Amino acid sequence: MPTTPRKFQLNVFSTCPQSKDVPQADYFNRVVEVARWSEQYGYRGILVYTDNGIVDPWQVANVILQNTETLAPLVAIQPVYMHPYSVAKIISTFGYLFDRRIYLNMVAGGFRNDLLALNDQTPHDDRYKRLTEYTSIIRQLLESPEGVTFKGDYYEVANLKMSPPLRAELMPGILMSGSSEAGQEAARTIGATAIRYPQRFSGEAQLERAPSLDSGIRVGIIAREDSEQAWQVAHKRFPMDRKGQVLHQLAMKTSDSQWHQQLSEMAAENAEKDDPYWLGPFESYKTFCPYLVGSYGQVAAELRRYFELGFETFILDIPPCEEELQHTNVVFQEAMETVSVS
Repeated sequence: MPTTPRKFQLNVFSTCPQSKDVPQADYFNRVVEVARWSEQYGYRGILVYTDNGIVDPWQVANVILQNTETLAPLVAIQPVYMHPYSVAKIISTFGYLFDRRIYLNMVAGGFRNDLLALNDQTPHDDRYKRLTEYTSIIRQLLESPEGVTFKGDYYEVANLKMSPPLRAELMPGILMSGSSEAGQEAARTIGATAIRYPQRFSGEAQLERAPSLDSGIRVGIIAREDSEQAWQVAHKRFPMDRKGQVLHQLAMKTSDSQWHQQLSEMAAENAEKDDPYWLGPFESYKTFCPYLVGSYGQVAAELRRYFELGFETFILDIPPCEEELQHTNVVFQEAMETVSVS
């Protein structure tokens, strides 16, 4: 029996530069520049990272809100950094000051040494249980002006109220990083969009996905009019080097991220030029996501296949220049022209 095509809702996010990669004197202007590019090309929002080695993501989100009109900061949230009440308070304050909606990227893990430095030795799956409680409190505080009482294994609050209240239309969108079963279950429980790194299409097509779970992927894109030109750009931007490979190997030894381990195993496969899926930047510790590289037509066709598997949210890598967003925009427009999702 034929199925009725459902409406496809594409959500594209770019990623904000990290303070450790840009000179201090240039960083503020660079954030504004990338945010304005992202808004110009119609992106839903922009991911703002968090970890021990970079500036506070909430301050960066504030800069983005003050220098754009519609772009939504997608703020990475790690429970070990602050109480859920503090997160809800910042969200309600942004709504009060800017009348703007933001998104939250709920993160259970992080760099292992960062967590150990903060004396967080919570096991992998338990971190997702904690994240579920954490996110639930944030959501309830923003949705329930009469007050929230909650008692879990990790958090407890009693008649806690949020003021100023947040208008319903400004409720944050919630994304959750995680590819493991624990991560998928947490996203399902919370009602979050589950974000992960994609496998090659052939691998993704073999996986079963719960129809009730919204899914998205984190991926980089380098596309040009012809494939050879795209691969030249790719190898120039992400040259392979021994130092990067060693750093990658060291990082993977201390990581308990199941998907990073799977990516490392797949990185041993050399991508052919007729296969847009490329793990070179990940393998040389230049970035943490796969890339799709090729001609506009090749990359658009690959994106369309992910669309048809149910992926509607895409978080792209940090754009090196405005021109790169122009090329990426061409690819998404071409991919969207013939989407058939059931």
